[in-house]
Amino acid sequence: MSLEADLLADRRRLRRRLTFWRLVAIAVFFGALGVAAAMRAPGALPGAQHVLRLPVSGTITEDRRIVQALDRAATDNAVRAVVVAIDSPGGTMAGGEALHAALRRIAERKPVVAVMGATAASAGYMIAMPAQRVFAREATVTGSIGVLLQSFDISELMERAGIRPLTIASGPLKDQPSLFRPLTEEGRAALDRVIQDLHSQFVDMVAAGRHMEAARVRTYADGRVFTGRQALEAGLVDAIGGEREARAWLAAERQVPESLPIRDVQTRGTAERLVSQVTESMMKTLLSEWLGVDAPRALWQPRP
Repeated sequence: MSLEADLLADRRRLRRRLTFWRLVAIAVFFGALGVAAAMRAPGALPGAQHVLRLPVSGTITEDRRIVQALDRAATDNAVRAVVVAIDSPGGTMAGGEALHAALRRIAERKPVVAVMGATAASAGYMIAMPAQRVFAREATVTGSIGVLLQSFDISELMERAGIRPLTIASGPLKDQPSLFRPLTEEGRAALDRVIQDLHSQFVDMVAAGRHMEAARVRTYADGRVFTGRQALEAGLVDAIGGEREARAWLAAERQVPESLPIRDVQTRGTAERLVSQVTESMMKTLLSEWLGVDAPRALWQPRP
């Protein structure tokens, strides 16, 4: 029995050593892979000309790292153009404004095209406005030029439950809107002024981006959505198409060759991305090799 136990212990130690050296080999492999990719990939060398792609999906909020990456791209001579690939139902007004401003700064220096996917509505439409050319699919859902503020009132429910909220505020508008009492006429008027000002800002962005009179934009700015075909007819987009058509337009109108490689905006440095890849691979190895094989068997071994 003692000999069998010794053999089992040696076997476990051997597996642990093999796992360690496997992890080392994976780290070396990915390090070499990263260096090789940087040296061999077309257009991947530092300073090589390329087209930058900014994918925008999901809810749009303010992202400092994306804005900083776009500001660097604006002064990077290697970036010949920017493709904004949008698939978003919208987001915060401030988030859309920040991205809109960053793209406008780039558009003052180099070509920017926007490509709309399934959805590019509200703030998703707003961020397309700095582009010199806006493409949409025929079935794209876009538009929704408007601003929304939502809340709800549970005061009646609380009253039925015998709950009385206590609010101490510095002024009558500080708690407007409130969950605990109905919106007052004064509060509604104050919030309406805020919404109308934000709406005017949105309209101005569209008017500037689409080269329209603000009055004309307001006829479309009632919150409705459009299909890509409807948006084209209304002048809210320039053409039907996707990234392929966008690249062809850049080549024909802005002399940006279609042969140039395209790179996504990276908010992490090369070293950070490489470390992330290595860490992910190491964790997978640990889970499969250590926890999946050694740990349960080391914790319990059936006696013969």
